[in-house]
Amino acid sequence: MIMNRRTVAIIAVSVAAIAALAWAFAPRPLEVETASVTRGHFEQSIEEDGRTRLRERFTISAPVAARLARIQLREGDSVQAGDSVAVLTPVMPSMVDERSMREAVARLKAAQAAVAGAAARVDRARIAYEETRLEWQRAIRLAAEGFVSASRLDSTRLAEDGARQDLEAARAAHEAAMHERTQAAAVLQPIGRGASGAPLQLRAPITGVVLRVPIQSEATVAPNTALLEIGDPGRMEVVAELLTTDAVLARPGTTARIERWGGPPVEGRVRRVEPAAFTKVSALGVEEQRVNVLIDLDRTPDAWRTMGDGFRVTVQVITASVQDAVQVPVGALVPTESGAMAAYVVEHGRAALRPIELAGRNSAMAWVTAGLQPGDRVIVYPPPSVSAGRRVQPRAPG
Repeated sequence: MIMNRRTVAIIAVSVAAIAALAWAFAPRPLEVETASVTRGHFEQSIEEDGRTRLRERFTISAPVAARLARIQLREGDSVQAGDSVAVLTPVMPSMVDERSMREAVARLKAAQAAVAGAAARVDRARIAYEETRLEWQRAIRLAAEGFVSASRLDSTRLAEDGARQDLEAARAAHEAAMHERTQAAAVLQPIGRGASGAPLQLRAPITGVVLRVPIQSEATVAPNTALLEIGDPGRMEVVAELLTTDAVLARPGTTARIERWGGPPVEGRVRRVEPAAFTKVSALGVEEQRVNVLIDLDRTPDAWRTMGDGFRVTVQVITASVQDAVQVPVGALVPTESGAMAAYVVEHGRAALRPIELAGRNSAMAWVTAGLQPGDRVIVYPPPSVSAGRRVQPRAPG
């Protein structure tokens, strides 16, 4: 009887030890983070940095070389269409040094001598013309009396015509010599404090604000020099540089949303995708092909009036929008060996790998068309140790 009790005690201890070992080495449920499959509004968008830009900017430049008066306008000042924004006056002549002065004096004396010579040639041509004119008149009288032949009369007439043309040429040469003398004398005129001539007023082409004033002080400017830029901040657009692979989805008319500008989101629509792309090097040194996408704003809040040209914003181009879509967190997506997507679903305390079909995804949620139902619990960010059939336990919050 004593031996039996001892045997029973040994057996009991052995069983307890075996049970303890079995419990110690038995696989425990894997703690995982889970989320529910929901149904609701789904949006797929392309998010990219953008900047504001005036749809039209006007650069006012100098049409000719002139002296620019000091511009009183500054960046941000309002102007009305037709207002005078800049005043141009003729430039002063260049200063004359001693050598140039002597050359100018010699040139003036030469011009004066040329005028005198041209005047002498005019007098000589006038005398020759009077002589041939008298000879022709004499020949006309003699021809009427029959003392001069017809050929002689024609010769005197032609001589009179030639002498008259020589006189006109001499007078033209004399006039040209006088102009050259005036031009040579103008170089020696004293330089005044200002150049003569009426000032030229440059006026604003539109009503808007001054964006930039490159030259603020008085200066002499060359033709086509930019003096200031004017734009209308009420006509603003947003420019986003999208990857060419994303830009094909941003067709004209696509809804866009402007965020992170300092106020509530602003709705807009894509107006144009520029036809030419350009190469841009990313922060990681990768060459990317990008294209400018222009977005017009639908309605802007009052705070948007403080936005200016070149302000940074965040652009979301909505490429898909579904009101009643089955959604699952993107962290629950698991790629399979075949390249398809799947998700681990918690069924009766165990993980089950279920293939799914995706119609779209954004930064947070994925749109599922098959494989999951609203209310299913899926494992989010499944650890490497999870597998199909593995016991799992949802991690307690906090």
